[in-house]
Amino acid sequence: MKDLKFRNEIKHYINISDYFSIRSRLMQIMRIDKNSNADREYRIRSLYFDNIRDKVLMEKINGINKREKFRIRFYNDDHSFIRLEKKSKINGLCNKISESISKNECKRILNRDIDFLKVSNKGLFVELYSKMKWDLLRPKTIVDYTREAYVYPVGNVRITFDKNIRTGIHSKNLFDKDLPTINSVDNRYIVLEVKYDEFLPAIIQDIIQTNDRPAQSISKYAAARIYG
Repeated sequence: MKDLKFRNEIKHYINISDYFSIRSRLMQIMRIDKNSNADREYRIRSLYFDNIRDKVLMEKINGINKREKFRIRFYNDDHSFIRLEKKSKINGLCNKISESISKNECKRILNRDIDFLKVSNKGLFVELYSKMKWDLLRPKTIVDYTREAYVYPVGNVRITFDKNIRTGIHSKNLFDKDLPTINSVDNRYIVLEVKYDEFLPAIIQDIIQTNDRPAQSISKYAAARIYG
């Protein structure tokens, strides 16, 4: 089995002034993500899973060092490219594995028709089946936001700005483009995420100086759960 690659991940809440200042500097040396539109952005919709005891939420709140979460995600309302993802965190380092999943398969999961997962040749499908069957993992809440992403090859650095973060509250209607949502993070703030492998180049450290805005344990899923 291929060894899992874990990465560093640092998050900050920043204000609009911070955003424009940091972005103007990083645009000089970093490349915009290839999937971005003319406005340098793309939209993300994610459906997160949790169990009846809110295990995922409580582990995040309590700062458990080893935890994981499942989600289904697509971009720019494109249902032809959907991913089932499992994100793991161990002692502050993060790993993500994913598999493609069809719209019909997503709908079957939403309807709790999950037997097809256990006979899949995709290990992540089988694992999700196990967690849904024995840990009572269920689709819990939808999170929408707009992302602006930049990449830098040295250190495999990825810097993202997540804006207009919203939640569908109790809805699991993943494919409803008119789904009513509300802000789960104050629109005065943007989430800055910095991801890298073994080291963060000094030039990037200089660019993302946030002064009095310390790194925080930020979870868009946890923010959404405030509302249900």
